[in-house]
Amino acid sequence: MTINDWIQIGVYLGVLLLLVKPLGLYMAKIFEGEWPGPRVSSLVERPIYRLFGVDDSSEMNWKSYAVSMLLFNFFGFVIVYAIERLQFYLPLNPQKFAGVPPDLAFNTAVSFVTNTNWQAYGGETTMSYLTQMAALTTQNFVSAASGMAVLIALIRGITRKQTEWLGNFWVDLTRGVLYILLPLSFLLALALISQGVIQNFSPYRMVQDKLIPMGPAASQIAIKQLGTNGGGFFNANSAHPFENPTPLSNFLEMLSIPLIAAALCYTFGAMVKDVKQGWGILTAMVLIFVPLLLMAVHSERAGNPAFASLGIDQSSGNMEGKEVRLGAVNSALWGAVTTATSNGSVNSMHDSFMPLGGFVTLFMMQLSEVVFGGVGCGLYGMLAFVFVAVFVAGLMVGRTPEYLGKKIESFEMQMASVVILIMPAIVLASTAIAVSCEIGKSAVSNPGPHGFSQILYAFTSMGNNNGSAFAGLNADNPFYNILGGWVMLLSRFWVKIPVLAMAGSLARKKIIPSGPGTLRTSSVLFIGLLIGVVLIVGVLSFVPALALGPIAEYLGMAHL
Repeated sequence: MTINDWIQIGVYLGVLLLLVKPLGLYMAKIFEGEWPGPRVSSLVERPIYRLFGVDDSSEMNWKSYAVSMLLFNFFGFVIVYAIERLQFYLPLNPQKFAGVPPDLAFNTAVSFVTNTNWQAYGGETTMSYLTQMAALTTQNFVSAASGMAVLIALIRGITRKQTEWLGNFWVDLTRGVLYILLPLSFLLALALISQGVIQNFSPYRMVQDKLIPMGPAASQIAIKQLGTNGGGFFNANSAHPFENPTPLSNFLEMLSIPLIAAALCYTFGAMVKDVKQGWGILTAMVLIFVPLLLMAVHSERAGNPAFASLGIDQSSGNMEGKEVRLGAVNSALWGAVTTATSNGSVNSMHDSFMPLGGFVTLFMMQLSEVVFGGVGCGLYGMLAFVFVAVFVAGLMVGRTPEYLGKKIESFEMQMASVVILIMPAIVLASTAIAVSCEIGKSAVSNPGPHGFSQILYAFTSMGNNNGSAFAGLNADNPFYNILGGWVMLLSRFWVKIPVLAMAGSLARKKIIPSGPGTLRTSSVLFIGLLIGVVLIVGVLSFVPALALGPIAEYLGMAHL
């Protein structure tokens, strides 16, 4: 790695961390009702509440909150599915695209409702402008806001005492969209348009016998990154020059991917009235992220050993599947960032990464995407690991486990175990089904360890609501569309419901004052314990499968 490589990584991480506090504090004020103030709030929010019959003054217990969340997402699925199937008869379809086939429409509707944005289709050859905007972009906003709402409910469960009430799902959802996602997306969309990202309703254009796609791309790209969604307007995603034309657009898009997720750590600290807690969790995330990032960058920068004896110039690193305007370092950095979060956008083909680079993208997701994770879901996933770490520490010293004055008892541990273990169970089971069926194996483009990695990556991506693709897997068939759709549904909502159940249980408890023997959960020792718990769960769950894929491929390449 060169000095320039280190500078690129350092500038990126530095700018990201500098933005954490101001954005995190702003979001805390939004969800605590301290901004934008009663007058502005009544002018902007109240008409929405009246339109949908929402009583914004009433609060919900965890069951009502969960039911509201599930109903909202169910109706979102129905609407997206209907628009896809009927798009031929709807406006803003200048290319006259036919309705999306049933299995693909099911998969895509589930994908965008669950904030996964897995795409088994090419956007510029499948979806009309109306479908891209009214169905997919809308879900980019509300699925991200839904994840933030569940996190805020959990934070209230930690901070409140001897109550059933966790806030109002509809209010939290509305505020997340109106005051966080919309303004940030508007600013980012303008910046991207200034760099050449397209935003129009023009029909596709024929230039020198080549059909050039058009469309309202910038508006979708902004929220796909900020909301850790990741669905590309075009099939090549952020490798496409109409989505990501310059180094500056690449930096802005890459910066926006973990921005809200990282800033929510500070939001958490501000809302529990102890910012050290938020900084401690963010520190754990960064300390896991940076070594894996450096492994990916070093692997891609070193080039392909199979080319070494052929005299091929690899001074730029492994450039297979990468855009020359972005280079190996920015491609590896993006790959690590997008799989650490539940974003899923790509600016290069992960299928073409070196084995250790592909290992990093897989393992980042297999850590339950809690580093930094998705908007909302990353932090509530990490808090489940925090509860486990607190419980383990309590067992080691013979004290009742406590976190921020709340006892962590058997019910919280049961729910945290479900949150942590449901994803590995779903991913490994679905991968086993796929490699046991001829239709599952026939979709791979490269048999052997690499082909196994393609299948494992697909279900890891869907099971973590990430959405990025390894590439090389022909996933647009009924088998992968239907099985993958159910994987995305189960892995999203079988996590959200236990989180809300934990929130309800914690809210009913009294707060115990801290004493001399209270575990300091912002200390260096606890941060190390938390990192250890996250890594141990990831390693024990997935290393046997990884050994059959990228590790086996790496060992095979080492003999070249």
